[in-house]
Amino acid sequence: MEYIQEYIQHLELNRNLAPATLEAYTRDLEQFWAFAAEQCQILEKPAKVTSLDKHLLRDYLTYLTVNRYSRTSIARILAAIRGFSKYLARTAVIPTDFARGIKTPRQGKRLPAVMTVDEVDTLLEAEVSENPVLALRNRAMFEVLYATGIRVAELVNLDIHDVDFTNSFIRVFGKGRKERIVPCHEAALAHVERYLRHRPELVKSREETALFLNSQGTRLTTRGVQYILDRLVEKAGIPKDISPHTFRHSFATHLLDGGADLRSVQEMLGHANLSATQLYTRVSQSRLKSVYNRAHPRA
Repeated sequence: MEYIQEYIQHLELNRNLAPATLEAYTRDLEQFWAFAAEQCQILEKPAKVTSLDKHLLRDYLTYLTVNRYSRTSIARILAAIRGFSKYLARTAVIPTDFARGIKTPRQGKRLPAVMTVDEVDTLLEAEVSENPVLALRNRAMFEVLYATGIRVAELVNLDIHDVDFTNSFIRVFGKGRKERIVPCHEAALAHVERYLRHRPELVKSREETALFLNSQGTRLTTRGVQYILDRLVEKAGIPKDISPHTFRHSFATHLLDGGADLRSVQEMLGHANLSATQLYTRVSQSRLKSVYNRAHPRA
């Protein structure tokens, strides 16, 4: 449907959304339109963009629920449809915003998985690459993830000049290309310096600015980071599902466990709302209760 492509192009030009987000929005909207076209066929009427209305959207949300889509997935899909509906109304393609007033399904707050400090240490010490330069890169990469709590997409987008060794900071461009400065402790930066001394052995082009390179000498991808991490987790023998985002969860939880204040953690994580950061206080409280129940003789 041409209006979907127009809307995605509009987002690409005006919102600075990540390519993965744009792909997800495209997929969600095309699936919604396929449902709408099928419903129009059942009602024996032409499938036009003006056929989209509140009743059809509510039917679609029911369809997603019946087919056991998670509440998180439904919320994401509805967010994409809301933006699309608002865009169509604003550009006078449809008379009214058909998604206005449709509420997002209430989200269940699941506590994020975190590693213990010992598990982090074990994982950082593990190595799977026989190439010594890639081994240095892997250690530096995961040291930075744990030291800063940045997202994996932010990690792979780092350029060499984003690291300030003098002041122990890293410049990060987060969601919507918002810039923030995140402290990074000297031990992690020492691993980055060690890797950078050997980085020229990987690089194929002098114009390449990426901090973390793959074996072909180009910028490492998020998928590449996950692949390396999966092998490290297996080598370390940690019986948990660990993703690059687990480092972010662990970073925030361990800071709060150590007495860091919530607003400082919020700023380092780049959360727009404090409520997103407050989830980690529940993790800390949960862990304290677990320790209490194991240790108190009357618990």
